[in-house]
Amino acid sequence: MRFSLLRTLGYFAGGLWTAWGGRKRIEATQLRNLRRLVEKARRDSPLFRRLYADLGPSSDVNLRELPVTRKPDLMREFDDWLTIRSLPLDRARDHLSDKRKIGVPIDDVAIFRTSGTSGEPAVIVLPSSFLEYSYGISMARFDRYQWKLVRDIRKLGTRVTVTGGNGHFAGAGFGKLMSQLAPRLAGHSSFIEAEQPIGRLVERLNAIPKVSCIVTYPSMLTILAKEKEAGRLQVEPVVFNTGGETLTDDLRDQVRRAFPSLKYGILDNYGCTECLMISFVCRHGRKHVHEDWVILEAVDEAMRPVPDGTLSATVLLTVLANDVQPFIRYDLGDCLRFFTDPCPCGSPFRSFEVEGRQATLVRVGKVTLSPLIFDLE
Repeated sequence: MRFSLLRTLGYFAGGLWTAWGGRKRIEATQLRNLRRLVEKARRDSPLFRRLYADLGPSSDVNLRELPVTRKPDLMREFDDWLTIRSLPLDRARDHLSDKRKIGVPIDDVAIFRTSGTSGEPAVIVLPSSFLEYSYGISMARFDRYQWKLVRDIRKLGTRVTVTGGNGHFAGAGFGKLMSQLAPRLAGHSSFIEAEQPIGRLVERLNAIPKVSCIVTYPSMLTILAKEKEAGRLQVEPVVFNTGGETLTDDLRDQVRRAFPSLKYGILDNYGCTECLMISFVCRHGRKHVHEDWVILEAVDEAMRPVPDGTLSATVLLTVLANDVQPFIRYDLGDCLRFFTDPCPCGSPFRSFEVEGRQATLVRVGKVTLSPLIFDLE
């Protein structure tokens, strides 16, 4: 597996060009990428060849003509789902069973697994092109404030990820993978497993000389805030980066009080293992969809679109940057609401808010545990 800086710059330049063209260019780019993905899926994925057998030409297809897909159905037909034939499910699971191979690619792809909090864990296959997209498109959406944030994080110390390490989760594996493929882009980072006593986790954080950024889940952030308030946690990060669960306003306020060092506050991203880069957060705190490469559909229980301003029953995800494992109108299970008004930041990309997954902290007597300590399998 190889990471191409040239192709990464291509995503960067293409992302800038699309944004400069406004809504008309965004929608045209999205449709072109969708039809290209549908054609690839029909040609090389036996599963999608069957699903799309009754459709017209791929060059004329529209999004809502395509059937909704769901994780259990896709996983049952994993060997027919991928557009490559070299990675059957048995081989993927053998790789995932070896914790020494976390973040290690298999052939030309990286594989991770979801946590399984919404049912059966999924095996996620990411090609090099998706990794290049993740970095290139993210940089294309940075404004001056965010470039300054990235420079400060690198200059002020270590970026620490605190998440599940007891398996091939993207939180643990993606950073290790990129440290091998593109160490300059990965930067100086450290990883701490959440599956350990809170006291030990705090000791490991305190042992890192300068922590500039902590990436974690809101449930773990709740614990870190309490440890800071109690005086046991000594780190002084300038920013927290959260995702995977709902970040409440109460928790945001608590963290800001506990960590006066937060120059850049809390960046609450929205992504999933199926698509690590669904959106970007602007300087006004809104989440914007990378619409040239990702499609999010807010729908009701019957999979019909809901108006902007209405909370959806679920959301359908289409990942245009992964043509090895097609996610097309994939029922993600989260609830979100698109804003009705333009964002003050001026971005032409649609913005939304999420009311989705929210973990529950487990309390046994006086001991507070993150749900990440449990092996959900």
